[in-house]
Amino acid sequence: MKIGMSHGAGGEVMQNLISDVILGNLTNKKVNGGVGLDDLDDGATIPLDGYEIVMTTDSHTVNPIFFPGGDIGKIAIAGTANDVSVMGAKPLAIANAMVISEGFPGEDFERIIKSMDEVCREVGVAVITGDTKVMEKDKLDRIVISTAGIGIAKKGEIKRDSSLEVGDKIILTGSIGDHGVALMSYREGFGFETDLKSDVAPVWGMVKAALDISGVDAMKDPTRGGIANALNELASKSGVGMLLDEEKIPIKRQVRAASEMLGIDPYEVANEGKVIMGVKPDKADEILGSIRKTKYGKDAEIIGEVTEDKHVILETVMGGKRILEEPIADPVPRVC
Repeated sequence: MKIGMSHGAGGEVMQNLISDVILGNLTNKKVNGGVGLDDLDDGATIPLDGYEIVMTTDSHTVNPIFFPGGDIGKIAIAGTANDVSVMGAKPLAIANAMVISEGFPGEDFERIIKSMDEVCREVGVAVITGDTKVMEKDKLDRIVISTAGIGIAKKGEIKRDSSLEVGDKIILTGSIGDHGVALMSYREGFGFETDLKSDVAPVWGMVKAALDISGVDAMKDPTRGGIANALNELASKSGVGMLLDEEKIPIKRQVRAASEMLGIDPYEVANEGKVIMGVKPDKADEILGSIRKTKYGKDAEIIGEVTEDKHVILETVMGGKRILEEPIADPVPRVC
């Protein structure tokens, strides 16, 4: 086997690599009975007295490093805080390691650091430790940022991918495909006349609004592989299915048009500021209303419900039904 781009794209190929090579060759994968690597959630937990420390890690190779709506610094901090948030934990701190190419412009580097600081201040997290390395010119594609985030939640309040229950309503906190389509259009120079920007943003405000009401069973941020990957992962781990209403799934006109032109499925395109939530049916409307009052949640919708069927089924706008399958890989590489 040789590693290809699809091995890092968030779909079936990457999952096979993780299961066969990584998990198959590591022995110790959890601490004191917490959520561990084998669980393949957005983070892991370390039980500590009446709390659980949540930890996650991520590497960022987005290309280009500056794109409409954000940059590699913004996506590094937001993405890391988001992985902690969807575990049901308040993000607290971030470790940041950067590998920079020789000759990288100092003004660009400062711009990235300022973006990171802006997101940290919005979420209320601190960059508390880090590392910086420089590689010879032409040995690295400009800059790579690796982060680790920690957060905290009370014991018993961690949200697991495997915790959906039949009857739960599925909430999507906003429009899909904005990040991947905006980045691809800009990167490849397709020249779409659009003001579409990436949705990269911290989701903690929306998550906290939902948690404050209670009734949240599971959460996931639909990054690589888009909502198709996230929905299937939630359903598979929980041993359930879903019935979704396509008309309820928010999608911008620009995203739909660009996706049709490029021949890609917007359901499989990465998002960087959205959350999928499975919530108790009697709490769904209240949670939805609370999310819509937050900075990034005004377009949130209830898009379906959890069923006993083992498939994720999409009721299409044409009146038919189709299985929304897990993607092989994200159709837009290097988006985060």
